[in-house]
Amino acid sequence: MSQAPVRIAVCGAGAMGSGIAEIAAQRGANVKVFDVNADALAGSEARITKSIEKLAAKGKLTSEDAAAIRGRMQWVSSLDELADCELVIEAIIEDAAIKGRLFEGLEAVVSPEAVIATNTSSLPIGRLARALSRPERFVGMHFFNPATAMKLVEVISGPATAPAAAQLVIAAAETWGKVAVPVADVPGFIVNRVARPYYAEAFTALSEKAAEAHEIDALFRAVGFRMGPLELTDLIGQDVNFSVARSVYESYFGQTRFVPQLMQSALVDAGWLGRKSGRGIYDHSEGAPPLPEIAATRAQANGAHRTAAGQLAPGELLAVDDAMVGMTAGATARSAAKRVGSEVALIDWFTPDGQGPIGYSASGPQASAAAEGVIAALGRPAVQIADRPGLIVCRTLAQIANAAADAVFEHVSDEQGIDSALRFGANYPFGPFAWADRVGRATVARTLRTIAEETGQAMYLPSQYLRD
Repeated sequence: MSQAPVRIAVCGAGAMGSGIAEIAAQRGANVKVFDVNADALAGSEARITKSIEKLAAKGKLTSEDAAAIRGRMQWVSSLDELADCELVIEAIIEDAAIKGRLFEGLEAVVSPEAVIATNTSSLPIGRLARALSRPERFVGMHFFNPATAMKLVEVISGPATAPAAAQLVIAAAETWGKVAVPVADVPGFIVNRVARPYYAEAFTALSEKAAEAHEIDALFRAVGFRMGPLELTDLIGQDVNFSVARSVYESYFGQTRFVPQLMQSALVDAGWLGRKSGRGIYDHSEGAPPLPEIAATRAQANGAHRTAAGQLAPGELLAVDDAMVGMTAGATARSAAKRVGSEVALIDWFTPDGQGPIGYSASGPQASAAAEGVIAALGRPAVQIADRPGLIVCRTLAQIANAAADAVFEHVSDEQGIDSALRFGANYPFGPFAWADRVGRATVARTLRTIAEETGQAMYLPSQYLRD
């Protein structure tokens, strides 16, 4: 294992660069923040000083520690000041030409042994490395915003990156308290690639009127996500999220698991960008009415409901009252009802120890009443959603697992790395492989195949990695 570098430079005094610099200095590194803009440097110094003072005021740092951190930092406007740095991290505008000119300038002043890293979130490492005379010392070091709080760092090796350069970056990230995950140089790296179905499936469900937006978001919060996918796109910005979706889709030459959503495109065209514009999926304007709450079910649970609640499993139907009830395994309730000759209700995937609503679909009123009773026995509110293959939560999580399986099959990263990336870079409550193991990988593969058959869309066919 490489020893972590102690002389660090961060190029770019914006919010991301300042966050990277602060966390490195907090963990003992001597850090120089470089920018050609004097106002940006002053703003960075003020931002970091305020952050350190706030930590001291909360008792998370002693006054001596705060002073020591501040003493390890410098703000400079000349590249010559970076000559002694062991690791230089670029965190400037996402423009390959501008980055390239910076890299050329850095190579002229830093030692031949120094590692140069880029915090790019979207540009290929191999393409950026073309600006360097020694591309073997160049590596991706992708932090997530805010860098002081988010634990993930994707470490991306380009075609020419030397293993020693990647190991030095991993050592630095881990010393700074981060979870460093090695990643191949592919579009979207891990998080921006594997997480695409979280947003895409929500927009698909909304466009199909499977449920209201606030119901879709509530179903995901109920299984442990901090924010539902639609409210998260309003926070990120519909334009930003859609741009990433289109970029990933185009970079993979139209690979179907990454199809951008027309409904999101329409929001961008209308200028409904989310919180920053006052309107997106939701109305964020001042005085906007609050979203309706999902009321507790009025159904009364009986003994049959309580028994079924403890026996639910994907693909298994249980006799409840005058209907059959089970958990979704990809089929619609209508197709299941035709198969068994009885009304059927299918319950979406949920966590038994969770709180919040559980979704279900039903082929008829008797099945609906039975499902409401079973969900009441679980002590949870019920949301009836449109009868669609895989419902909402199960279909989304299965497709995320599918995208994750593709990434392992294509050697983007390993299972542990992908699970860590989604947990620490996207705040998922569990990684896609941990979820697949919980459900059963064979069950996930069968569910995806059924969704593909019932929707007629090949993008749901299970990854070869799940089939092997």
